[in-house]
Amino acid sequence: MEIVEQLEALRAQVQDWRAAGARIGFVPTMGNLHQGHLSLIEQARARADRVVCSIFVNPTQFGPSEDFQRYPRTPEQDAELLRNAGCDLLFLPPVEVMYPLGVERALRIEVPGLSNVLCGAHRPGHFAGVATVVCRLFNMVQADLAVFGRKDYQQLALIERMVADLSIPVEIVGAPTGREADGLAMSSRNQYLDAEQRGRAPVLYRTLCAALKSLQAGQAPAEIEARATRYLQGQGFEVDYVVLRDAHDLESIPAGPAEGRHWICLLAARLGKTRLIDNVAMADLPADARALEALEPR
Repeated sequence: MEIVEQLEALRAQVQDWRAAGARIGFVPTMGNLHQGHLSLIEQARARADRVVCSIFVNPTQFGPSEDFQRYPRTPEQDAELLRNAGCDLLFLPPVEVMYPLGVERALRIEVPGLSNVLCGAHRPGHFAGVATVVCRLFNMVQADLAVFGRKDYQQLALIERMVADLSIPVEIVGAPTGREADGLAMSSRNQYLDAEQRGRAPVLYRTLCAALKSLQAGQAPAEIEARATRYLQGQGFEVDYVVLRDAHDLESIPAGPAEGRHWICLLAARLGKTRLIDNVAMADLPADARALEALEPR
């Protein structure tokens, strides 16, 4: 695996591969990699001849009170994991490569609608930072396809819309959420949880599944959302949102039967100082999910 920091070296290698007829896959990350990230590399390898992974902790997607400074940075460990996973090139750009005019003067991309709902409503400016850095990376790497995890479903939807609106010639692949054995969605932020919090965190996934089961049983979305919120609060979470939405736009409630494959339940909640997100689509609902009543506090 080659490791490069400068744009010129990145483009030279990609151009050599493309001249040889190779299809290029790309996985952008912020590092501190875990098995969930490596599953994205596997998805890219299955669809491309060469795989590029980037690691860049993007300052423009963190708010003033968020964890940019303490976000875990483990480049040597990450490089070894990527090498073993079959990644062909690791792009480690410094800030001045990503933002040559400086962060404050950088051109920014806004995606109307999707940027300002759900996590966007609770993290102003976050998705402008995401769209900006991903568009820049797409321009730099010029891959044929890029793989993103569905755990951050709003981010995936936003990137798909940006690519369609700007006619960026890259195929977007949404990969399944990587989960621990107890259902907790894999995340670099999970390491912030202490042992007691880690033991409680899997209830997020169970709540999502139970909410969809309640929807299938004919309960009203607003009632399900309210009860799921109360339940998580009773478990010690500070809840930003628990919502049932249309998986296509995240802004509306689907019409038609609950069994339709377009329903998705999404949540964001804090456990201590750690903000966790997760989602489950109706199409991915486990058959043995319990009804929400079973999760009500006693």
